[in-house]
Amino acid sequence: MKKSIILLAGMFAMMLSINTNAQTASSTATASASARIVTPLEITKNVDLAFGNIAAGPIAGTVTIATDGSRTGMGGVTLISAGNVNSAAQFSITGYASATFAITLPGTIYLSDGNSLMSVDSFVSSLGATSTLDQNGQANLNVGATVNVAAGQYAGLYTGSFDVTVAYN
Repeated sequence: MKKSIILLAGMFAMMLSINTNAQTASSTATASASARIVTPLEITKNVDLAFGNIAAGPIAGTVTIATDGSRTGMGGVTLISAGNVNSAAQFSITGYASATFAITLPGTIYLSDGNSLMSVDSFVSSLGATSTLDQNGQANLNVGATVNVAAGQYAGLYTGSFDVTVAYN
């Protein structure tokens, strides 16, 4: 009798095992994975930002270059046209066609003649803070800014540099 109970218990365990396997049958599906590496976003400077010839007066003033290259003076500055060259900075941007990108301009930079400084601020972009590359993966960007001229600013050639950064969104 004891052997019968053990045999019966063993058969019951096997049946449970068979039923459990039948209930946990699995199914598999396969998906593809892909990644596309796109052309890196690149920016190239074509033209430098130039405020042109300026005469400093007895009071401080500013000279602003708009993104279209036009310039205006305010306060104690006189814009000199003789031998003048003024321009907005111009850049070419290339990358993945129709992609959007962000533009980062500097806050304040300084121009120096080796002895004196002038600050440049209020940088503006012809494309705003974000833009989109055309169907050929290209965009043109103009950058303007304002130079702050002190009262009686020393005569000389003041130079400096600034960075414009572009990044895919």
